[in-house]
Amino acid sequence: MQKVLITGSAGFIGGYVVEELLRQGFKVVGVDNYSKYGPVKKSYDENPNYELVVADVTDVARMTELLMDCDHFIAGAALIGGISYFHTYQYDLIAANERIIASSCDAAIAAKKAGSPLKKVTYMSSSMVFESTDRWPSKEGDELIVPPPLSSYGFQKLAVEYFARAAKGQYDIDYTILRPFNCVGIGESRALGDVEIHSGNVQLAMSHVVPDLVQKVLKGQDPLHILGEGNQIRHYTYGGDLARGIVLSLNHPAALNTDFNISTPVGHTVTELAEVIWRKIKGADVPLTLIHDEAFEYDVQKRVPDVTKAKEVLGFEATTTLEDMLDEVIPWIQNAIAEGTI
Repeated sequence: MQKVLITGSAGFIGGYVVEELLRQGFKVVGVDNYSKYGPVKKSYDENPNYELVVADVTDVARMTELLMDCDHFIAGAALIGGISYFHTYQYDLIAANERIIASSCDAAIAAKKAGSPLKKVTYMSSSMVFESTDRWPSKEGDELIVPPPLSSYGFQKLAVEYFARAAKGQYDIDYTILRPFNCVGIGESRALGDVEIHSGNVQLAMSHVVPDLVQKVLKGQDPLHILGEGNQIRHYTYGGDLARGIVLSLNHPAALNTDFNISTPVGHTVTELAEVIWRKIKGADVPLTLIHDEAFEYDVQKRVPDVTKAKEVLGFEATTTLEDMLDEVIPWIQNAIAEGTI
């Protein structure tokens, strides 16, 4: 039974990854300091193959100790939020996330030197490395030739990839770099540091387009407010699909020391997304009217991944449709609104 350490295990994507790891028979050590949501309960908390360590990833000595009997390290911890979060915490995002990634690499290097069986580190990058791209779909390698990201978050995620390659180059720490695109699913709540913004008659504290639109429709907003013109293209990828891709890459020999976009090949405009959400909640007979609010500075207009490499090399495809994702997400958000957690 292989043992995996994953940081950010109480987070949004982290929760899906832990569930998939346990389902596939791994032993899992999760590390989280609860800085984003505060203490949260997870479905796997009592699983005998799961151990939660409440600790800070920047504690290199503690992280090194935890890695001493691990086969894999998924470096998933990071400060992350919606688009308003990118603007509110521009400095904190880059400063804190640099400390987190440097500490993660330091721990992996120290553990490997001390005899850990650690096979490699799996780094969670982001589609935001393609923030300034001028070519679509964005394929692996484009991040090295297009202009760097404009947001501090996107720039730091690009730096994560440089950390991965540098740790390999100098200390022979093998790696896989994965770039999720627009994760959608359940389990994301209001973050402790989120700043509320007004969107029409509704206050929001997440600024992720899917839960925000669902909230507004559920709360009766009509006309429905969206950011920008609504022609922004996103590839909404189900958290369970992302987790499958991440876990598949762990022991795949062709994933060693390379990078993959992990996403659905199907894109939607924000207007199309709003229409699907409206129809699912209101029904097809209620007409949808949109109001276009001013977009944020870093609201990238087009984020389209090339997923050929993941399909051909790993055999991975994200297959969950937007319709099916929303069938899971809408009832969950409805309950979260009632409980006041979103």
